[in-house]
This record gives sequence, structure tokens and C-alpha cells, in this order.
Amino acid sequence: MDKIIINGGKKLKGEVKISGSKNSALPILFASLLTDEPVTVANVPSLADTDTTVSFLNFIGKKSVKKGSTFKASASGKYKHIAPYDLVRKMRASVLIMGPLLARMNKVDVSLPGGCAIGARPIDIHLKAFEKLGVKIEVEGGYVKASAKNGLRGADIKFRFPSVGATENLMLAAVLAKGTTRIINAAGEPEIEDLADVLNKMGANVSGAGTKTITIEGAGKLHGCRHRVIPDRIEAATYLIAAAITKGEILLKDVNPAHLKSVIHKLEKAGLFIKQTENTIYAKWVKDLKPHDVSTEVYPGFPTDVQAQWMALMCLLKGRSCVKENVFENRFLHVAELQRFGADLTVDGKMVDINGVEKLSGAPVMVSDLRAGAALVLAGLAAQGQTSVSRIYHLDRGYEHLERKLKKLGADIKRVG
Repeated sequence: MDKIIINGGKKLKGEVKISGSKNSALPILFASLLTDEPVTVANVPSLADTDTTVSFLNFIGKKSVKKGSTFKASASGKYKHIAPYDLVRKMRASVLIMGPLLARMNKVDVSLPGGCAIGARPIDIHLKAFEKLGVKIEVEGGYVKASAKNGLRGADIKFRFPSVGATENLMLAAVLAKGTTRIINAAGEPEIEDLADVLNKMGANVSGAGTKTITIEGAGKLHGCRHRVIPDRIEAATYLIAAAITKGEILLKDVNPAHLKSVIHKLEKAGLFIKQTENTIYAKWVKDLKPHDVSTEVYPGFPTDVQAQWMALMCLLKGRSCVKENVFENRFLHVAELQRFGADLTVDGKMVDINGVEKLSGAPVMVSDLRAGAALVLAGLAAQGQTSVSRIYHLDRGYEHLERKLKKLGADIKRVG
């Protein structure tokens, strides 16, 4: 397996172009199943997860191809309604196949999903929502078997938790359902708004995306469209923290600062100099940073997907801080690996107490999940000596050209087989 080798201690400096959002691109690519007309999506990042999605669509029967950052899809005969384990196990977002296939075929058999090892992340919210639309659900032999013999019917559906995936899945189904669907306590992330934008371009009638209540008027048929994926706010946050942890100076281009308000606010409180324009963020270390507590929340709160990276930064700031994880259980797998660098961390239930140390020392570490991997790379960039990061296939799922971008910023980093 490939590894990343980092010789730490280099101050990062330069410009970095932020890629399209992984978390936005995946549901949008699945949305192409809702029409037989051509769909073109630009600014799609080159990642293991987007490659898996394209393969998945082609297996289902969609004629789809990705060249560079452009995805194109068109009809290719009859769709399959079965999503097998060999495909689904590679990516938790594979469960998003359910919405569009239920909308088009009134049935789908999908293997229970895989992906990162972050708690249970149950899909019961998805399944209970589909049942409200008239779907019969059975779980048998590791597969969820869903069918709606009489078609999908609009309904009012209240989520117990504003799940991003469940909100997306229900949107993908309800756009072709009969009648009106209201999603109450919906997720409000920018990726939800991006999906709604695509669906409306295809002829759907989705309103309220970005708020707690999304209303969907069922349409008889959708058509093709062209769309550009929004910038990846989690990748952007990771590079802002890279500037902070290496005492560097980085200009982020092709970014939307409005999607990063909570992260920018915390970094500025810590003492990082930040200047924004409509589509750039300039970050510069100008003085010793001060530790600050964070508590992860659903958007627009501090993102759970930036929790690990923030923790890596706090490890090197003089004083004490605390990170509280409120979104996922078991999302502290990176703590033991950060301790291998010499970090002083104590796990206490949903919280990690951090006592900043003067320096981190390079170490061999192993990635447990995507964002934990980013935290280990950040720690390696700031550590003294050499760090070896293994199991980097997790990173390839969510960071486009990570070592290439960091190398351009001045990092001593390379991938080895």
C-alpha cells in the first residue's frame, strides 16, 4: 500500500486552488439517474469516491464518463435495481442510490453501506423517511430491499436529527413523487442547497433548501442540465489550518468564504490573520496562536469534518483547550495516533482535553478515516523529523492531489509505494 512520507518543519507559503466539493458532487452525480437526457457537471474532484460513483452509475445502467473535472451522463438502456456489496462497501454515500432508483423504478435492493469507521451512522432515518413516501422496507441477507408498488406519494416527514445523507436521499426520491413532500428538521448544509439547485435546473420544484424545512412539489418528469459543483469547504478549512499549524502564509483560490464562517471565526479568535474576498481567503500566521475550544454542530456550526484537523492544531498551542464531538460517536480514533507524535490528549466521553506541547516529533502513524488522516498529515507537516502516514487510501477518498498541492506550498512530502 502507498504511504505518505513527510519531513516536517517547513512553513507553507503560496497559493492553492480549492477543488469541487466531494460531499456535493456525489449526490449530484446520483441525481443524473433521474433523467434520460444528458447531464453535464463541472468542477467534479478527482477522488476515489467520485471514481466509485461513476463506476456505480455505469453498473446500474447509466452511460457516464468523467474526463478531468467534467462529468457527463446520458441514457444507456434499462437500469438495474440491485446495488451489490462489492460496490456499496467502498463508499458510505452509495446509499444515495436508493432515492433516484425508487423514483425511477419504484424498487431498489441495496447492500448495507460501508465507508469510514466513524460510529454506527445508521441509515434508519433514510428508511423511515422512505416508508412515509409509501415504500415497503425489508432487510434480508445484508441487503435493504425497498419497493413502492403504487409509486411514491408525497408526505410530511420530520427527521429526529438533521441528517445530510437522509435529506439528500429524500430529495432525490421526492422530486418524482406524486404530491407534495415536506422535510422538517432538514439538514441545511451548502451541499443541500447545491443539490436543490441541480434538481431545479432539471425541472424539479424544490424550495427552502438551506433552511429547516424543505418543500418539494413532485414533478412528472425531469430533463437534462448543466451545473458546476460548489467549492469544497472542508478541503478549504484543512488548508487554512495548514497555514496556522506550520506558521505559514496561504492564499486559497476558488473558495466560498461564506461556507466557512464558523471555522474562520475560530481561527481568527486563535490569532490567525485572515482576509477574504468573494472567492479567495488569505491566511497568515503573524503571532503565537492561542488555544480555543470547539464543539461540533450541524451547519452552520463548527463542522465535525474539521474536528480532527482542529485538534492537531490545538496540540501545539500553549495552554489547554477542549474539543467536544456532538455529531458522531467514536470520532476520536485519531487521538491515539496524535499521541504518537507526543501530543498530550485525554479522552473523556464526547470530549478530548488538550494540553498544548512545545513540539511534536515525527512518527509512523496510520489513518483510520478520511478527516483523521488529514489531521495526521497536518501534524506531520508541523512535527520535527520524519513522519510516515500509512493507509492513505482514506485520504484519496476526499482530498484531490493532496501531496501535490502541499508540495507546491513548500512541504517536504512524497508518496511512496
